[in-house]
Amino acid sequence: MQTNDITFHQRFEADILSCRKTITIRDKSESHFKTGDVLRVGRFEDNQYFCTIEVLSVLPITPDELTGLYARLENMMLNELRE
Repeated sequence: MQTNDITFHQRFEADILSCRKTITIRDKSESHFKTGDVLRVGRFEDNQYFCTIEVLSVLPITPDELTGLYARLENMMLNELRE
C-alpha cells in the first residue's frame, strides 16, 4: 500500500476535488514540497487516499502576510487561517 505525501482535513476533500481549494498553507515542518512535485493526497482523519495533485508553485509567507484573499483561496475564514 502506498503512503500519502500530504493530508487535508476531510471537510476540504470536496473543495479540492472540485478545484475550489487551490492553495494550501503549511508550516515549516511541511515546507519541503517543490514546484513540480506530484503528491498522493489523503484525508487527515483516516489517511484515506482521495486524489493526486501537482504542486504548481511554492511561495514563502508569514502569518502577518495572510489576507482575506488567502483565506478565500483556502476556503476558510481569515481568523481560522491564522490559528
